Amino acid sequence: MKSLKTLSILLAGAMAVASCEQAPKSDDAKTTDAKAVDTTKKSDAQELKLDLAASSVTWVGTKPTGKHNGTFNLKEGSISVKENQIAAGKFVIDIASLKVLDIPEKEEGNAKLAGHLKGADFFDAEKFPTATFEVTSVEAYKADTTKKVDEKDKEYVLANPTHTITGNLELKGVKKSVSFPAVVNVANGKVDAEAKFNINRKDWGMDYGTDEAKLKDKFIRPTVHVGFKISAAAAQ
Repeated sequence: MKSLKTLSILLAGAMAVASCEQAPKSDDAKTTDAKAVDTTKKSDAQELKLDLAASSVTWVGTKPTGKHNGTFNLKEGSISVKENQIAAGKFVIDIASLKVLDIPEKEEGNAKLAGHLKGADFFDAEKFPTATFEVTSVEAYKADTTKKVDEKDKEYVLANPTHTITGNLELKGVKKSVSFPAVVNVANGKVDAEAKFNINRKDWGMDYGTDEAKLKDKFIRPTVHVGFKISAAAAQ
């Protein structure tokens, strides 16, 4: 009986570990102090306007007991292209447009979670209604050979990145430089770009719920997965 009880405890512990939701295994954005923007790069480049209907920002947040995901709309933006390369770019994210996708919209929990995320504990949309990302450099992608692809979640990584994009991401009045892999295609006066990466929300002053020792299963992981899907084209 004692051995059966011990086995039950071990199995219960194993199940608890297995069911504990982890942050997406993705590429971690390199985060440093904000970098200077060279405005001369766009002086003789072609400016392409963001296609708002075809562009979006996605997010995934996790905690030991589960995860949530959703989107932000883009408000405006442009990408400057020279010799089929991105020379500059900037877009504005509408924080108030935050949506929760994993909870049915008609359920009370959807509005409750969206309201909390838009509140002062997280994005504080009333005080900071927008966020911005401004490109500072775009370089050919060099693979990180220290990490195996199978160690990452395929859903949250790009299969064949082409470039590394670096830019200043400003959230809640805090501006940081982030570098991440992306797939970029520039052709015929159009740009399509996609990126998937993790950031630490604490770098932008969003510390709510990050004290794991105190909060236990109510702990909210500081790692947030971000996805960009950007499309821009010349005005018709």
